[in-house]
Amino acid sequence: MGRFVYWMNVSLDLRIEQVPGDNGAGEWLRIGEELHREFNARARALALMVQGRVVYEVMEEYWPRAREDTSLPDVLREYGEIWTAKPKVLVSRTRRSAGHNTRIIGGDDAIEQLAALRAETDGTIGVGGAALATQLLRAGLLDELLLFTHPAILGFGRPLFDDYDLPIDLDLLEQRSFERGVTMHRYAVRDAKEAGSC
Repeated sequence: MGRFVYWMNVSLDLRIEQVPGDNGAGEWLRIGEELHREFNARARALALMVQGRVVYEVMEEYWPRAREDTSLPDVLREYGEIWTAKPKVLVSRTRRSAGHNTRIIGGDDAIEQLAALRAETDGTIGVGGAALATQLLRAGLLDELLLFTHPAILGFGRPLFDDYDLPIDLDLLEQRSFERGVTMHRYAVRDAKEAGSC
């Protein structure tokens, strides 16, 4: 059985965007080479990426071109190669086609399709997008959080989960510090369902 892992950069007050649409490019983020190498290693190890439409379209716009842009540092070109080649699932009601080794899941039974995908996948499934992660959490299908916390308090902006106000019990699995004050924490979500009970 696979594990759904919600991977996100967050502020100390668990915001993922300061203003709508900053999509991981906010000035509050402190992503240096060491941290990006960690991103690359973790992305390479994923069995699959599952992304909501907004996150997917941001990635689709940048990373396929980045892999061939010689003006960029090697670490960014490498991530472009990883993202483009990695098997991906786009969860969308509106998209009908996608390139870059991507298939689309949509419709009223999307969560059931994702539960089946989790049951048949061996390894870690990276989850991108707050709306998608919130739906998986509500369904008891979100297994882990992988949070890269940047030393900033935003005070406002989009939270880690959309419209979710219930307690979440977590167990710390791993932690690490990076340059410029960024910390990584990987947590298990205690109430995630086993494959047989989905």
